Formats: sequence, C-alpha cells, structure tokens
Amino acid sequence: MASTGTASLTINELREFASFSSCEQRYIRRSLDIGLGRQDAFKLWARDAAEVASIRSQYVAYQELKALRGVTPDENGFEGLDEFMGKLVRVTGFDLAQERITCFSAYRFLYERLLGAPVRPWLPSAFCAAAALPQIRPDRRKKLLHSISEAAATAPGWSTREPCFFPEWIEKEAA
Repeated sequence: MASTGTASLTINELREFASFSSCEQRYIRRSLDIGLGRQDAFKLWARDAAEVASIRSQYVAYQELKALRGVTPDENGFEGLDEFMGKLVRVTGFDLAQERITCFSAYRFLYERLLGAPVRPWLPSAFCAAAALPQIRPDRRKKLLHSISEAAATAPGWSTREPCFFPEWIEKEAA
C-alpha cells in the first residue's frame, strides 16, 4: 500500500513537471545539476558564451544553498529569520531574474528539490519578496506575483514528504 502511495505521488510530480514550459523544464534540470552537484553544467548545458556566463553566475549564486540546507527557522519564532530569508530571497531573486522560471509552481518545484521539504512554508514569502525586487522587470514582476495562488500564499500547513522525482538530462538518440 505504501509503495502504491509513493508511486501515485511520483506520478503527480511527473505530471507537474510536464506542465511546465520547455524553457522551465530545461532550467530546472540545469539548476538541479548545479545545485545538487550532479553533473558538470558547463559541459551539459552551455550552448553558447552567454549560457557559459549564466551558468558561472548560477554556480556562484548557488553557493548560498549550502548555508540554507537543514537550517530552516522555527515557524513560530523569529530567531535566525533575517539570515535565512535574506539568503533565500537573494538566490530566488537570481533565479527569477534569469527569466526562465515564469510561475510560483515551477519555482516551488525547483526549490523543494534544492532545499528539501522543510523549506516549503518559506517559499511563498521568498518568491513574493524576490518577485517584487526592482531587479525584476515590472511586466515580469506582475506575471510572477499573479502566478501564486491564494491557496499557496495562505496555506495553513505544508507536507513534510520529500520530493521523489528529480528530473535529469535526457540524451537524444541519433536518428
């Protein structure tokens, strides 16, 4: 019974990932390779000099992830909130400024995998704060902020179940 439940949840995660644009899917896979140290992102993802520069910047920005993992603040207090949220908003702002993540659900999908299930309660506020930064173009700011549902913004609780599906690069077969 438990494996059936896990399989069902994995299928839901697969479906959610499939609902994202191809640009979002590519960026999520690339980000997971960088953030989780799975692959050499330069070899796998860089198609031109601009992408090499973007990947280099992402490696630098994602150094903050090490400090964020496993140190989520207590939801009922304010101890450590400034350092945690400051770093989370900074990394989130970097990702949103790349203009490849276009909605809260794609952002949440990525960050649940980068930082684990305990970060879920913090994602709506980090997303809204980063989306409202002046570094984000006003038209993008509006689209990003409209992408978060009222249910996500006001959720009374969050699942503690870790994600099961971590999308990876798929090599195209020669025809």
